[in-house]
Amino acid sequence: MTLAWERQEQILAAVRRHGTVRLADLVRRLGVSAVTVRRDVTALADRGLVRRVHGGITLPYRGLGGEPEAAPHRSAFGPTATRTLVGMVVPSVDYYWPHVVQGAQAAVTAAGGRLVMRASSYHPAEDRRQIATLLERGVQTLLVAPTTDGPAGLDLLRWLGGLPVPVVLVERLPPPELPTLALDAATTAHALGAGLAVRHLVTLGHRLIALVTSRTSPTSRALRVGWRETVDSLGLAPHHDLEIDVPSYGTPGWGAAYDDVLLDCRRRGVRALLVHSDREAIGMVERARDLGLAVPDELAVVSYDDEVAAASDPPLTAVRPQKHRLGALAAELALARCADTGERAVHRVQLWPTLAVRESCGGQPPGAEG
Repeated sequence: MTLAWERQEQILAAVRRHGTVRLADLVRRLGVSAVTVRRDVTALADRGLVRRVHGGITLPYRGLGGEPEAAPHRSAFGPTATRTLVGMVVPSVDYYWPHVVQGAQAAVTAAGGRLVMRASSYHPAEDRRQIATLLERGVQTLLVAPTTDGPAGLDLLRWLGGLPVPVVLVERLPPPELPTLALDAATTAHALGAGLAVRHLVTLGHRLIALVTSRTSPTSRALRVGWRETVDSLGLAPHHDLEIDVPSYGTPGWGAAYDDVLLDCRRRGVRALLVHSDREAIGMVERARDLGLAVPDELAVVSYDDEVAAASDPPLTAVRPQKHRLGALAAELALARCADTGERAVHRVQLWPTLAVRESCGGQPPGAEG
């Protein structure tokens, strides 16, 4: 089954080729339901890439002679190259990254270029192999989320800095060991996102807020920094022993480990959790229910990522990184770098996440009257 972004690329290609395309023709061409086509068309129209007409879609702009032409791409970072082949290497295609890829795909397509993607596996050697494959493919610029840890990660970054094509880091920054590595980057302010969650819980009256993470990743590390800084800045009680690492949801032993965390929190009077990510937060809610802990009455839970948080029972309050926009911004940086032949300053762009407030935290401080 094709992914949404793959179908949308095919829809855009058909519209560019024919000018106007009927929805019924797209259903036959793509081999999917009319509902799926309408959803894809809505996503494209919402981003200004196509325009709805009766029974079909067309390009949003046409030349004076009536011939369809691609919509002009306006970037916040200056002129952009057209017909550019953009390579992208991401560490995963089944979690977090699909939305980032879709954002990059939309921006590149809108500029008349093409995005080609490779998936890696959080390993510097595999990152380098996939990047080399794209270079052989002839890409003119790269969007990369490389592994940056350890000597191998540093060597990979040095290699990226010396490539003959522009490179934009996505959700990564060079470590302190490489303070002058001249690579553009688009990142999310994950530490600030943790602060948003902690502050929201404090406004509800919580003074002890545990941080639960499940993997060693750049995001988890940033969340720890933001959680610690916010706890300190708000003058909360010392939290050094409320930074908890658990197995990923569904892995061997996860249930018992989550039970231990919840029982310890109940014993110590901790009634609020910030959990990375949605899967682990949903697991915590599930185990809390089995232990007789009511969410949100006895335990408030905030998730970080907001992939599936709204589908939880109860729906989870969640910090939401702007993944689609992040991918688009990274692509715009790469396209602008290709188009700018003069000296160009290094750009480091950071997006703030947002907080989606739902039912898992309640609306009153602990102990407040109903």
